[in-house]
Amino acid sequence: MPLLPTTPFLLLASACFMKASPRVNHWLITHPSLGPPIVEWQEKKTIKKSIKKKAFFLIILSFVISIALAPLLWVKIGLFCFAIVLLVCFLRISTSE
Repeated sequence: MPLLPTTPFLLLASACFMKASPRVNHWLITHPSLGPPIVEWQEKKTIKKSIKKKAFFLIILSFVISIALAPLLWVKIGLFCFAIVLLVCFLRISTSE
């Protein structure tokens, strides 16, 4: 998914691999750049403030581009509504420093 933040997909991948493939889950958790956000989410259910800011910006950017490129008005309205719901849910996630 171009322009969408990596963090939600990373957390979903870790959740799926936790049971299905402990070896891949271990690789994800111990990876130097991918591991820390996963461990923080699993232990504290928080996301770092810097990661959250980047994700927020990329969510808005991806939806603005999608809405601009959508050919039908009802699709644009649907994307806008989905973006609002997604951002509200995303902003409710706790942050850490």
